[in-house]
Amino acid sequence: MNIALIIAGGSGSRMGQDIPKQFIHIYEKPVLIYTLESFQNHPEIDAIEVVCIDGWHDILWAYAKQFNITKLKWVISGGKTGQESIRNGVYNLKQVCSDKDTLIIHDGIRPLVDPSVLSDVIVKCQLYGNAVTSMPYNEQIFVIDDPKSTIKYIPRETLKRVSTPQAYKFDKLLWAYDKAFKEGIGIHGSSYTNTMMVELGERLYFAAGSDKNIKLTTKDDLELFKAYLKSEKDNWLK
Repeated sequence: MNIALIIAGGSGSRMGQDIPKQFIHIYEKPVLIYTLESFQNHPEIDAIEVVCIDGWHDILWAYAKQFNITKLKWVISGGKTGQESIRNGVYNLKQVCSDKDTLIIHDGIRPLVDPSVLSDVIVKCQLYGNAVTSMPYNEQIFVIDDPKSTIKYIPRETLKRVSTPQAYKFDKLLWAYDKAFKEGIGIHGSSYTNTMMVELGERLYFAAGSDKNIKLTTKDDLELFKAYLKSEKDNWLK
């Protein structure tokens, strides 16, 4: 099986809204539903699990029924951190998944998941055991030497931007979260599954990415999302 694990446990405080950003309506549809539709409509996704902020579970189920997200099978609570939330999602599937099933982890506030990107993540995971969405880094990166100057840069050819979706075999993912939380490895700060895996000594494999795969963190991101949606409706665009 290929199961999507969607992380939607954040409160979205940086967005400055009264409701969590994953439930903000854009053109009469919650952001999270746009995300879920990408997985619902992909033929290789068998089921969806959402790690959801407390107090919104019933609302999510209602939206899933309204927008026909039939692959949604589980809605569970998140943890105090992103890593705890992902771990909760993994552990909830212990009685469901076999060792070689694939879990595709994705941020609920990345609603523009290109089908070809999702397909490539699944294919690469089948080949190598894991796969992370990646893109080239097109800006110059300088290392801070003191507050106002530098003498060192990192060649951008040696860098990749990595985000979600990212996929892992279930047995490796279960082993990793058991070990990471037992030993305190790769679970603090802004760490995510990909960085945790590297800290545990695992090699990551790159899959295709897309510049449209934006994370909705600020109001400006919402406006960019709306622009992308509008452009898809404009038939004159090639």
